Amino acid sequence: MRHQVSGRKLKRTASHRKATLSALSVALFTHKKIRTTVAKAKETRMVVEKLITRAKRAVAGETEGTKKDVHARRLSFAFLHDRKAVSSLFNDIAPKVATRPGGYTRVVKLGQRQGDGAELAMLELVDYNLAQEAAAQKQASKATKQRRKRGAPKGSTPDSGSKQTVEASGTTAGPEASDASSVKPEESGKTKKEDK
Repeated sequence: MRHQVSGRKLKRTASHRKATLSALSVALFTHKKIRTTVAKAKETRMVVEKLITRAKRAVAGETEGTKKDVHARRLSFAFLHDRKAVSSLFNDIAPKVATRPGGYTRVVKLGQRQGDGAELAMLELVDYNLAQEAAAQKQASKATKQRRKRGAPKGSTPDSGSKQTVEASGTTAGPEASDASSVKPEESGKTKKEDK
């Protein structure tokens, strides 16, 4: 029995499990969001949180002094085996989460997979919530966009379109207006009744 034993074996040998978690971590640092099973997501979260904390401390120490913390970068590279992921971790992610005291990732359950019924989850970096940022930008652009009225020309604003439609209908009374169009509708109705 495995009472009080932390961590999941994920039905793999130790080396295979380490390689799996390394590959998932690289994918998370590269894409900021990955879709996997719940068990793998929770195990990857434990590894990724430690890597981000190490990078955050290294970057904080570098700002005080001028030297780069090469040792922290080498320790991260020893696990990740990917230069782009390490540079993304130290250059992009660590400065962005500098003020956050932990909890850099989020696991969102997505339901069951169609093929084998495995529980799926989305593992994403909290500060890189791209879906919500895109939705917020879309709503902001909708709020600033002005809609034109029906029948107005395509290049016009709502105010200028309404003026053009009023002028086109001929309801303005001016020197160009003809006598027939300047007659009020009430007067024309009275004349019809009087004619009967």
